[in-house]
Amino acid sequence: MREIQGEARTIKEMLKGRKYAIDYYQREYKWERKHIQELINDLTSRFLYDYREEHHRDQVSEYGHYFLGPIIISSKGNMDYLVDGQQRLTSLTLLLIYLRNIQKERSDQVNIDDLVFSERYGEKTFNMQVPERLACMEALFEGHQVDGNEEPESIHNIVSRYHDIVELLPEEVTGKALPFFIDWLTENVHLVEITAFSDEEAYTIFETMNDRGLSLSPTDMLKGLLLSNIDDPTKRTDAEGMWKKRIQELQEFGKDAPGDCFKTWLRSQYANTIRERRRDAIPEDFDLIGTEFHRWVRNNSTDLGLASSSDYYNFIKNDFDFYSKQYLRLLEASDDVIDGLEHVFYNAEHGFTLQNILLLAPIKPADSPEIIRLKIRLVAIYLDILLTRRIWNFHSIAYSTMQYTMFIAMRDIRGLDPEPLANILFEKLERQEENFSDDGYELSVHQQNRKYLHRILARMIDYVEKQSDMPSHYLEYVNVTGNSHYEVEHIWADKPDRHKDEFSHPNDFQEYRNYLGGLLLLPKKFNASYGALPYNQKLEHYNTQNLLVRSLHPLSYDHNPGFTNFINESGLPFKPHTQFKKADVNERHELYRQIALKVWDPNLLKKELTSIENPN
Repeated sequence: MREIQGEARTIKEMLKGRKYAIDYYQREYKWERKHIQELINDLTSRFLYDYREEHHRDQVSEYGHYFLGPIIISSKGNMDYLVDGQQRLTSLTLLLIYLRNIQKERSDQVNIDDLVFSERYGEKTFNMQVPERLACMEALFEGHQVDGNEEPESIHNIVSRYHDIVELLPEEVTGKALPFFIDWLTENVHLVEITAFSDEEAYTIFETMNDRGLSLSPTDMLKGLLLSNIDDPTKRTDAEGMWKKRIQELQEFGKDAPGDCFKTWLRSQYANTIRERRRDAIPEDFDLIGTEFHRWVRNNSTDLGLASSSDYYNFIKNDFDFYSKQYLRLLEASDDVIDGLEHVFYNAEHGFTLQNILLLAPIKPADSPEIIRLKIRLVAIYLDILLTRRIWNFHSIAYSTMQYTMFIAMRDIRGLDPEPLANILFEKLERQEENFSDDGYELSVHQQNRKYLHRILARMIDYVEKQSDMPSHYLEYVNVTGNSHYEVEHIWADKPDRHKDEFSHPNDFQEYRNYLGGLLLLPKKFNASYGALPYNQKLEHYNTQNLLVRSLHPLSYDHNPGFTNFINESGLPFKPHTQFKKADVNERHELYRQIALKVWDPNLLKKELTSIENPN
């Protein structure tokens, strides 16, 4: 019997020239957006902790290392079978494919092709040997658009997670730092490869490492810390019962929800410091709560007012009960549109995981339900405006980019009453560098922002339709699955020859075609039927779509009092377009910009206060 082997390996050592098979019974790739987001946040945060613009690339070898956990392999014959680790290796492969694609035109590109595939007799074989994934992986590798909506589970998830990577990878690592980041990722990020030489051995290792009885989560350890300090057996039993009930409620949103709840609550109410962005900086409150909140509570018990048995009891029965209940409410509002809390859903749709820390910050246990709801709404509106302005200006909203800004905002608004809360949030927006500027028409669609623009267009359509006395169809517009899902589409078909009178070069046409003013939100099946037609032939079909699309057609202004009244009252520059030239793109862009100024108006914060003061 051969010995079980374990060895630390870099990403490069794990993937270069290696091939991995997956047994039929565990083939599905199941990672969700939150898993990719956590991976990217962890990797980029660790890299940016050491990276400096003045560094030379050879200094990357001195950067800190990062451990991604164990990979369990069953080596059978000439093939390595993944028993545990296919989720991480597939996700890392998707990240490497994207990093390869975005550096194609750069002079400082790092060759990482051999970490993704090898070629023999003209055929590509990828490091993960799963035949049903081949076409999908090859298309992503070549930079082609892939629609995985009607594909098997693994293919759908692979395409979705690749798009998540496109959205979530922060601009700090995709600019000048890109070759440094690739070097660090491939050379300084490690896994432990555990190799057994039979399935029985491999699965014994797997089961042992995943035996829940052998490891306590931070939530379990915090529970033990708090309950062990309650002397009264009756109170301890009461507190434990309440704890179990709430943890079960949180777990309905996912196994990570309880831990995320504690991190969010403790950060929002108690974190006063955060690690500085320098090489020798040490983790502070915000960072320690995020990694070991149970230890942080133990080490900061005095600051938390935990001295007597009754303090620990009240910490569970009052504080934990209150903030976990509010956290559950935020999870519900993030999953579905709730009247009055719509902006929580909008921000969650952008994948902005820092939102809940800010939403909990001003809330106090003594607040009435009405005040709690108002505070959440004020902060969610502020975030909605902040994030949309950044997206409009091509600025990242990734975790690593926004973390420090959100920490400062969280600390500034902690415990505030509604009026000072609204005022400070308004002032922050007034000082924000990004806005819906009118100095050009540069906002355009590209691979990284297509999903963001999809949601922005959906919000603008929803605003126009509701202001025109029509029901909301927002959830229909942001749906990205099924046969009737919507997509960002171009008004101009991809036919540069039709526009030679205004564009002497196809590249100039393509650039203008992608501008915001030349985009619509349409059902995918609509574009499949009419997308290639000239504008004058598509126009009559536009009149059957959502109101923002219909506004291109002259008939949308006839016998439509709700719409015409809205135009008159708002002063928005709506007009029909019987042809669509460069000037029309510019006019539509200006219309979209002015709609954005109304949808994402900071004065909404003060209107919220007025509506509470004058409910009638």
